Amino acid sequence: MNKKYVIVSGGVISGIGKGVTSAATGFFFCEKYKVTTIKLDGYLNIDPGTMNPIEHGEVFVLDDGGEVDMDFGHYERFIGNSCKRTQSISMGKVYSAILEKERAGGFLGKTVQMIPHVTDQIISMIETEFAKDESDICIIEIGGTVGDIEAELYFEAIRQIKQQKNPEDILHIHLTYIPIPGGVKEQKTKPTQQSVQLLQSRGLFPDMIIARGTEFLTESAEGKIALYSNIHRENVFSIPDVESIYTIPKVLLEQDFLEKIQQKLNIELPLPKKYEQWNKLVSKEKKKKVTVGLVGKYTSLEDSYSSVVSALKHSAFHLGIEVKVKMISTRKKGFIEKIKMCDASVVPGGFGDTGIENMIQAVEFLRTEKIPTLGICLGMQIMLIEFFRNVLKNKKANSLEFDINCAPNDIITLLESQKNVVNLGGTMRLGRQESVLEKGKILDLYKKMNRVSGKNIVAERFRHRYEFNPKLAGKLAETHLKVVGRSEKEGIAQFIEMDKKAHPYFVATQSHPELKSKLEVPAPLFYGLLESLG
Repeated sequence: MNKKYVIVSGGVISGIGKGVTSAATGFFFCEKYKVTTIKLDGYLNIDPGTMNPIEHGEVFVLDDGGEVDMDFGHYERFIGNSCKRTQSISMGKVYSAILEKERAGGFLGKTVQMIPHVTDQIISMIETEFAKDESDICIIEIGGTVGDIEAELYFEAIRQIKQQKNPEDILHIHLTYIPIPGGVKEQKTKPTQQSVQLLQSRGLFPDMIIARGTEFLTESAEGKIALYSNIHRENVFSIPDVESIYTIPKVLLEQDFLEKIQQKLNIELPLPKKYEQWNKLVSKEKKKKVTVGLVGKYTSLEDSYSSVVSALKHSAFHLGIEVKVKMISTRKKGFIEKIKMCDASVVPGGFGDTGIENMIQAVEFLRTEKIPTLGICLGMQIMLIEFFRNVLKNKKANSLEFDINCAPNDIITLLESQKNVVNLGGTMRLGRQESVLEKGKILDLYKKMNRVSGKNIVAERFRHRYEFNPKLAGKLAETHLKVVGRSEKEGIAQFIEMDKKAHPYFVATQSHPELKSKLEVPAPLFYGLLESLG
């Protein structure tokens, strides 16, 4: 079988779900074929690692330490593979490679130009990645929308790839948005028509149009899109707003999406076995409703904590719970009152000292009121600082990240490996790390999810520069709060938990367990949080 390419582009507006659509398309391939997913981003950053989450959304961390776009979370959760940093291509990476090659004399005296040199570099990076691991299918998501100046060279590179390949080896899906203006309450297709015209003016003619909106396309709107896009009507699909993104494969399947893929690419595509498992989980009867407060720094954009929200929903599906996630900013007044309205809380990751004292106050309330709480990365550090201040009576307890002069009261200190680091990008303790767990609630949860190997070893992904000060770990010896998980080599404290007699669920980790959560296998610590609600 020839290698197959699936191109996913977008139009009208950004943020309509190209990542989820790419992942849902990959879902149909994942059982029979080996799938590679590639994301093309137009920004000049090498990666999103130093970007503000409120501006860009969460930074998703891979096993190999790559800091990538949040769409990779969708790829891994739907397709089930572990992505690599080289699958994330930014214009920053492209230009860096071009300039490095030019300085080394790699262009043999030629004038370096956007076409062919930059487009050739993009094509080379795509083909090199596709050639790895003997993949059969390459799904390429083009970030942004057609017409964005940042994406122009990507569209030209894709045009050249399509020109070089057999037509039955490439499927191009274009995702657009269908607005319904309040005054007329009618689906408007003109933005989609213009979006497709923009695409066609670049020499790209989509095979399928997927319309996003609040509801399914009407027959009239569907007919207009087909007519003006020059495609058959049966190749126009709808993805309306849904309660769960895990129902999208079902939504597409009911529109004969799978059959059309098979026809275009001339391949057999059996329905994945986990399709039925997903449908059963998503449609499972809900026994109760709970509200979980997400007490963080970047709550003005929910995408800042996309994987945390996903992990909560995965566990909720298994437990038959309807979970509502309430974003609670510690930068604004009244956060304690909002926490009081929640059944449980997650204190997620973050950087910098903004809002930290309020986070400490919030954690004190969560601990003393015995509200089930899960701390992640910064959340674990805040829980330790609060405990040292209010239980161990060290009022000066702090982190070197927030106060560089707080020693010897630096409960949270700089990792040894970070002390000579100068650059900020890609230099943290990143990626998959193992921990050895002691007996306790956390170990029981990981065993329940079959996530334990060897002598109580578990693996999670990390992204941090600071750690619980190993010189002060002994101070917890006679308390209800214990370090129950450490890295095997360096002895870094990576998991803590409070005795159940003192608190129903006061658990934290330096890792980001949300990054490995999947619908079929939820993250143990999130499962434990919701399970503790009875």
